[in-house]
Amino acid sequence: MDNVKGNPKQGLFGATMGFFAGFAAVSLFGPTASRFNEVMELTPVLVGLLVAVPALSGSLLRIPFGAWVDTTGGRKPFLILLWLSVIGMLGLTLVVFLLYPDGLTASMYPLLLMLGVLSGCGIATFSVGIGQVSYWFPQSRQGSALGTYAGVGNLAPGLFSFLLPLVLGNWGLGGAYLAWLIFLVAGVALYHLSGLNAYFFQLKDRGASTEDARQQAQELGQEIFPKGNAKETLIAAARIWKTWVLVIIYFTTFGGFIAMTAWLPTYWKSFFGVAAITAGTLTALYSLTASLIRVPGGSLSDRLGGERTALMALSTMLVGSLLMAFSGLYILSILGVILMALGMGVTNAAVFKMMPQYVPDAVGGAAGWIGGLGAFGGFAIPPVLGIFVRYLGAPGYATGFVTYIALTAISLAMALILRQSHVNSRASKETVQEPAEGATQ
Repeated sequence: MDNVKGNPKQGLFGATMGFFAGFAAVSLFGPTASRFNEVMELTPVLVGLLVAVPALSGSLLRIPFGAWVDTTGGRKPFLILLWLSVIGMLGLTLVVFLLYPDGLTASMYPLLLMLGVLSGCGIATFSVGIGQVSYWFPQSRQGSALGTYAGVGNLAPGLFSFLLPLVLGNWGLGGAYLAWLIFLVAGVALYHLSGLNAYFFQLKDRGASTEDARQQAQELGQEIFPKGNAKETLIAAARIWKTWVLVIIYFTTFGGFIAMTAWLPTYWKSFFGVAAITAGTLTALYSLTASLIRVPGGSLSDRLGGERTALMALSTMLVGSLLMAFSGLYILSILGVILMALGMGVTNAAVFKMMPQYVPDAVGGAAGWIGGLGAFGGFAIPPVLGIFVRYLGAPGYATGFVTYIALTAISLAMALILRQSHVNSRASKETVQEPAEGATQ
């Protein structure tokens, strides 16, 4: 067994760094949408679609690539997604250098969308890393490990939302995207050097049989193992109803997080008329808060349980959504954004505390469904927000947040169902144990 590499901490580090590099694409067009809008004269709905389009591939590809982890480990799917993102960023950088501003007309809009889809492939590394990290850690440490992974990785969009307006002012649009491309290539190289599969997959790659690999990995401390191939794990996870409840909650909180990170620069500039740098700073405040809170949110989920943690966090998000939709005041909107960030971040951590608990034999498949369909909210929500602006004008920027009120209310109902199911399950186990104890006495 001396031929295996790494330990859980090293596995967590590699996956986190790879996800950090790929996930930055959430902010690909949000801070720069106004630059494209100036020369292409886009409608609010088209702007919403542009800022959201990286989330299309970033969400849907999570399903097959997340399930693929159960077959091969995370390293191979991770690298494929990151390199696809590099191709997209390279194409976008060349388009901007060669065509912006005079040659970038409305007819080029489909090309921007296509390059956005490619660049967004890096976002899909999330579900790959969830599976990769889950196989490294025991059940008792899933919340804190996955909270750290997602919390640190999720910092990238917030940092880029803050840095891009600064870089744009000094280097221009082409220089900003070139710097991003260099960062992404460096991130791919770092993952190539540090990304490690859990012991079971390493042993399988070295020719061990499934039974021998499992036995040796157990001796090294691995607790969670895949059951079946990618298709089988997707089917197994899909048959468990709690998987779909988690999808709904994650659509609201993580899909909602992606959507808001992409939409907020436009919201702050168009609704309150703040400068681009201020809009970027406020977006970064939201995104960094939602990301960093996932780390303690994971630890809180380990202590209180994912169901209870999700209920408290979603209630906080609901209050923030109400402030965003109905206050119309700058200070209260900032408070609303912070409350939404806290609620989303903690709920996201709670979801992935519950996932390996509910679907222990198909972690990759569950991560694919939850991460993929949940993150699809990042693509679906911004155009809806744009519709409110189209029909209501400037007030629609605030009124559009009723979308989040509705989604949060639905997710609260789903969390209550999970909580009640957990209570009933625990009571059932206690009822079964009592007669056995009495018989022994």
